[in-house]
Amino acid sequence: MMAACSFFGSKKNSTVDDIFVQGSIDPNLVPQNVSYVPIYPFINNVRNPLDVIVGYDELIYIVCDNDVDNANDNEVLVYDQKASLVFRLNIFGATDITQDRRLHTYIAGRFYTDNTKTTNLAAIYHIEKMAAGTPVFLDTIKHYICDESRNNTSFRGPDDIAVQFTGLATLWDNTLYVARTGPRNDLTSIARPDNGVLVFDAAGTNIGFTTNLNPNQSSLKSSLGISGLATLAAPPQRLSGISPSKNLFISLADQGSNLEYRALSILATDDPDQGVIFGENTAFLNFDATKADRFMYESFRFKKPEDIFVAPDASGYVFVTDSEKDSVFVFTNGGFEGVNPPANSKVKKQIIVSFGGSGADGKGSGPFNLIDPTGVCYFNRSIFVCDKGNNRVCRYKLNTDLQ
Repeated sequence: MMAACSFFGSKKNSTVDDIFVQGSIDPNLVPQNVSYVPIYPFINNVRNPLDVIVGYDELIYIVCDNDVDNANDNEVLVYDQKASLVFRLNIFGATDITQDRRLHTYIAGRFYTDNTKTTNLAAIYHIEKMAAGTPVFLDTIKHYICDESRNNTSFRGPDDIAVQFTGLATLWDNTLYVARTGPRNDLTSIARPDNGVLVFDAAGTNIGFTTNLNPNQSSLKSSLGISGLATLAAPPQRLSGISPSKNLFISLADQGSNLEYRALSILATDDPDQGVIFGENTAFLNFDATKADRFMYESFRFKKPEDIFVAPDASGYVFVTDSEKDSVFVFTNGGFEGVNPPANSKVKKQIIVSFGGSGADGKGSGPFNLIDPTGVCYFNRSIFVCDKGNNRVCRYKLNTDLQ
């Protein structure tokens, strides 16, 4: 990691020059110049990174699509905090990854239904000892048999092949949330809609589903085309204080519908008769212009959000990547865009620090440029972003957080 003083101490460094130039031209920056700055080294030469997490073991896990025409080449790369590669593992069709508090790793991918390798379906690979470089496959959660509502239904051919697992997140008790998309969303069927979130216990048993979310239409509780999934439980590991909330955040990237809301806060309420009920968070509709200039729930705020992540520390910031806007957006846990102003600031509103952009030619590779960003996560006050179009994973930190 580059020392903090190197960001501001010399203008002979080209990266420092870029930072000063960005600060002088970005209209969103207030006079105090609160903004995200790059922390080096970036992780470069990772082909088409799709997802990134920092695990409870504090290792960096990156899912890469090494060959967009051959899903069998997808792999998971594991790096330490110095950005040194420590392990790599090929996973068929890998797209998403998460880790629970047991240091068990879950990877969304695909599996072949027989030895002829003519048909493959969505799967979640449950693995331990990844950090040691000796992975042990504990279980494979397989579509469609992993869904208890499909116990009395048979294989649906092309419709089941089209189903994807598109997001993973865990809770404090190692419950696993799995986002699913697919073509069958008949609310009168005995089988659950394809669009939604499956809930599994730590043993891999399906114990629930986001029944109350709308799989077909845009709303404040839509599950149409989920692309990213986050909970309030994330590293670092703690003996106490980790959030016990069952709430979740989702991003919706479906391009077949003109969705008004594409990044959602979903509340989970325990009901003694119906179990967990998932519903909308109307508090995000508070557009208080005295506190912020922009909001997460503005109509058509996003074009194609790929991922969403919630900081587990006291900040509670919500991060959303948008591949069509080539940007990362930052919100408070109340839906206001921006971060809290410094204690000595005269500014009273949230300071907008969302950043990105592919440059005038759409091919930018500077420290502030992003092309087709996908996965995002947060650890130790730093944001990690999969900059897919630049084949790298970038790390950024608020300059007010630099020591």
